[in-house]
Amino acid sequence: EPGRLMRAGLALIVLGHGSLVLGAIVHGSVLRHVAGARLAVTPEYAVANVVSVGSGLLSIAVGIVAILVSHNLSRAALHWTLLSVSLLNCLLSTACSLGLALAIALTVHSRGMHLVMGCNSSALPTDARAAIVTNDCPFNTTRIYDTALALWFPSMVLAAAEAVLSGRCSLVALIFRGIGPCARSYGKEQV
Repeated sequence: EPGRLMRAGLALIVLGHGSLVLGAIVHGSVLRHVAGARLAVTPEYAVANVVSVGSGLLSIAVGIVAILVSHNLSRAALHWTLLSVSLLNCLLSTACSLGLALAIALTVHSRGMHLVMGCNSSALPTDARAAIVTNDCPFNTTRIYDTALALWFPSMVLAAAEAVLSGRCSLVALIFRGIGPCARSYGKEQV
């Protein structure tokens, strides 16, 4: 139904903006400090953050195309555009949620030491959450650890929701083109 497709498009726009904002906050409050210490940020964190921002932008694009398709059901070019963009976003959002899960697992497993690798201080304890105030780090290691985890969890949930909604939009585009299991029933309803 066009109304359901339009709601999915609006939801993707909202989720995309949320992912974009969370990715920018992670970069501004966590990765900027960690990379600025000695440019020693691990690639997993940087890649997960870039993919999160890219997934947010692509989700916004899929939402806009889905809204356009819901108002122009007879346009074949819009159907193919929705199919290609939503499949790409489904794959990117899935990769984003897996990358963020990897970043969370690495951070929790190492007790935050991967995040504070750039801080070369002998006073730094083995647990980033138990950092003392007198270390030589230019940032607060406890705040970096807690902020990273607090922002990565909702970002991972948003990316997973984007993947699900993008997958639904791609199925709708296939149905509009007459491909798939529900295409025959949809065609009969339209006739």
